[in-house]
Amino acid sequence: MEYSIEDVAAARSLQFAKYMYTSMATFWTYDYACSLHEEWTFLLRSHWSKMKGLYIATRYLPFILLITNLYMSFTPNENLVKCGMLVNITSGLGMILAICADCFFIIRTYVFWNKNKILLAAIVGTYLSFVVASVSIIVDTTASAAYATIPIPDITGCYQSSTSDQIFIPFVLFSVFGLGLMILTLIRAIHSWQRNQSHLYVVLMNHNILYYACVFLFSVMNIFTSLLLQDSYQTVLDGVQFLALAIIATRMHIHLWQTNQHLRGSSGLVHIRLSDMSSVNVTA
Repeated sequence: MEYSIEDVAAARSLQFAKYMYTSMATFWTYDYACSLHEEWTFLLRSHWSKMKGLYIATRYLPFILLITNLYMSFTPNENLVKCGMLVNITSGLGMILAICADCFFIIRTYVFWNKNKILLAAIVGTYLSFVVASVSIIVDTTASAAYATIPIPDITGCYQSSTSDQIFIPFVLFSVFGLGLMILTLIRAIHSWQRNQSHLYVVLMNHNILYYACVFLFSVMNIFTSLLLQDSYQTVLDGVQFLALAIIATRMHIHLWQTNQHLRGSSGLVHIRLSDMSSVNVTA
């Protein structure tokens, strides 16, 4: 039997998605196994707090997201209603995961600026407006998306035969937001560099800049893929962004906690309440 060019292209994109989701699940499991000792040390020794709860959500939510993505990749695509439901679930989980990861660094930026409540209100207000706009676009896109059954045998996975041109807008918004917070961090670092050169302060600054540089680069990458590639490729790269940012955020939080513990034990000169990141007190 001969198949159309569209069917072959769709089958290739679904196979690519299956391989990528499997690779992502393997990488996430490997990363978790490699950091298991550090992670349990942090979980057992650190105090329970809002930041610790945020860490747990950011660290373990990807397991649910990856399981859902794998199930979506291996489920038969004849059930179009199930495909729509799975896409909605993965979109919602991905958005929640991105928000959890971003919250770490929004709080850190607030601490960097000496707990400036006006700045915090501006950051949170801007972020919430971007989130609302992004959720509205995603809901509209998934609600109007059409799914198709691939006639080629042994091809599984949910395939969207039509997508909205607006799907790139959320990535534009988050790339702008990430670039804005990176600029705020750089401005604060330049102003306070001579007065505060403690190791913990440098770690906080580097973490913020690196994280939002990653947000910006991943978002730019997804802008181009959403405009140029098929939905399956685009969905996979969305998942790569969510997974990578979650790993970066949680690894950086553990590193910050370890740095704080080391400095407390070695010199006692640096004190930081990681329980809520509400204060940073550095004395020389």
